[in-house]
Amino acid sequence: MTIQFSTKIFPQADLQSPKALNSSLKSLLAQSSDCLVLGYSKADLDAFCGTKAAKNKAGFVAELDHLLGGSVAHANLLGDLDDKQSSVCLLRAEKSWTTNGVKVKRVLLLSTGDLHLESVRSLSSFSKVVRAGLKALSGGSIENALWFVPSFGQKAELIAEEVRLTIQYAGDQAYRFGVRQPAMKFKAKDKADTFKHLVFAGNNACAKELKSAVEQGLAMVEGMHLAKDLGNLPPNVCTPTYLAKTAQGLSKKVGLKVEVLGKKQIEALGMGSFLSVAQGSATPPQFIVMRHQGGKAGDAPIVLVGKGITFDTGGISLKPGEAMDEMKYDMCGAASVIGTLYAAGLMKLNKNVIGVIPTCENMPSGQATRPGDIVKSMSGQTIEILNTDAEGRLILCDALTYVERFKPKAVIDIATLTGACIIALGHVHSGLFSEDEDLVNALTKAGKASLDTVWRLPLDAAYHEQLKSNFADVANIGGRPAGSVTAACFLSRFTEKYKWAHLDIAGTAWKSGAAKGSTGRPVPLLVNFLLEQK
Repeated sequence: MTIQFSTKIFPQADLQSPKALNSSLKSLLAQSSDCLVLGYSKADLDAFCGTKAAKNKAGFVAELDHLLGGSVAHANLLGDLDDKQSSVCLLRAEKSWTTNGVKVKRVLLLSTGDLHLESVRSLSSFSKVVRAGLKALSGGSIENALWFVPSFGQKAELIAEEVRLTIQYAGDQAYRFGVRQPAMKFKAKDKADTFKHLVFAGNNACAKELKSAVEQGLAMVEGMHLAKDLGNLPPNVCTPTYLAKTAQGLSKKVGLKVEVLGKKQIEALGMGSFLSVAQGSATPPQFIVMRHQGGKAGDAPIVLVGKGITFDTGGISLKPGEAMDEMKYDMCGAASVIGTLYAAGLMKLNKNVIGVIPTCENMPSGQATRPGDIVKSMSGQTIEILNTDAEGRLILCDALTYVERFKPKAVIDIATLTGACIIALGHVHSGLFSEDEDLVNALTKAGKASLDTVWRLPLDAAYHEQLKSNFADVANIGGRPAGSVTAACFLSRFTEKYKWAHLDIAGTAWKSGAAKGSTGRPVPLLVNFLLEQK
């Protein structure tokens, strides 16, 4: 990682208590830190400015101004202090600070607006405040900061979500491709941020939640960074074999049990659908099974299945040349599963989680599958391949049959499956398909908690009509109308023996244009989902 996270507890620190205010601020300001980050509300600023509505209130902003020798009042006079949510005001150390024992070099005041009011507080609004604060900390000479968590909200039950989200955004902002592993550094020069260490400060009231949230957030960011690295790697490096070796490397790091099946073992399992995609490439396919055994031996596991097409040309149904380089991201489902299992191992999650990844290339050659070919899946169902560019569902269907042996509590597959999902949802939400209401509710809630959101799309039986074939049990495409829905309907035919959900991440797994790169989604969603499972 390019940034570290840790915690520091100030037992009695409380900016809401008039009695504790002076000592609380003194203990925070006496820290040797490049910057102390404090949130202030509109009410705090009103009290400091002496508005009629708040003239009898004693806010911490006034006490802070006293300890900083009038620096806050001077900033307010200059118009640098604002009650608008996400406004920032950076105060730099002056000689007058030292008379009150102030050691911090800067104080960053970050406006939370009306977030202290329960009626308007939301993670979406909070995230805007966080991003403004993190932006102010980066890009300059600040190397470390002390972030006082209770100044942004007092409820202990919200602290875990908000701290995880802060770490998620900080890690996302700090990510640089190739920094984690020097061998992956492809650019001679890449500007690194000077900001290196964020310390979350709290008090006794939130100490337990704070420690747990930082550990979870750190694991999540590590998982996101791994998923990003895998997605951003060039396809001549990130092959199916490379994905398998990466998974095996996590066995030593965090104790995951990893099994990799080669072509002969895949053939022996009868995965004719998976192999039909792989047969056009000289690069051998791999079938990766990762196990995190954090729960009891008899507990049913949650199974994550990730699409691992390390490069997708479309096969014989060749894609247009424009932006085809971005088809290296067609393994982002696999990358997110590897990243999530890594996070589960790092945080020692007390649940059983299994990751399953079918991975291969989809290439045109004399050996490649043709449109019109019929293949037999592991389930025994035959599939007429009308378009070889609808290959993700062909490798996933055999993986979804394979996971029956685990008697899973639930199965979630994650795939950059259809361009149609981008047309439907753009790049905001991942598509969610499931007929299990509990699973839908849990994934939706996890998406909101991580702002890695999903939107439910239908799975009505009527859509299956589009998948009818005159020559096989099912066709692999249903035409242009409702393309993401019919793709999910195809997968549903192989999931009847367990609870199942499908995430189509085609619009959320990576960005194009000047910001081109993997997003690491939906690792935050999946980690939050796993954390909430009983």
